[in-house]
Amino acid sequence: MFLACKKTQPITNSNNNASSSPLIEKYAEKLNVQQSKLTNVALYKFIDEWYGVEYKYGGLSKEGVDCSGFCNMLYLNVYNKQLPRSTKGISKQVNKVPKEKLQEGNLLFFNISGKSNSHVGVYLQNNYFVHASTSKGVIISHLDNPYYKKVFNKGGTL
Repeated sequence: MFLACKKTQPITNSNNNASSSPLIEKYAEKLNVQQSKLTNVALYKFIDEWYGVEYKYGGLSKEGVDCSGFCNMLYLNVYNKQLPRSTKGISKQVNKVPKEKLQEGNLLFFNISGKSNSHVGVYLQNNYFVHASTSKGVIISHLDNPYYKKVFNKGGTL
């Protein structure tokens, strides 16, 4: 079973020159987008700090985190928003957005093992999203991956 995340609003960091940042350069390459598209330096800094943290059911720290715990920490640190603790709780507060209109920071929900809205992640750019997977921990995946394409349920904003 997975737990959840909450609301999103884009943040830009006008004090940093994102286009010259090695961090932005790294994630622009990883997401296959131009550096100028990645304006939320705080988001990518947070992802970079958590990338690879192991999955732990109920976890909320770098010792181990589950999907909703990761989304909770991301939203709190990047967007200053507190989310419900469970994936189902978060999904109930989301206003659905068509897949083709997803924006950075939108929440994504997946039906894993036949359970509706049992996994959550955060949309980035170019159909990529960040999440805490049970097998690999905090990673970036692509919505066109056959597995995620099959289990994707919805995306949206709080």
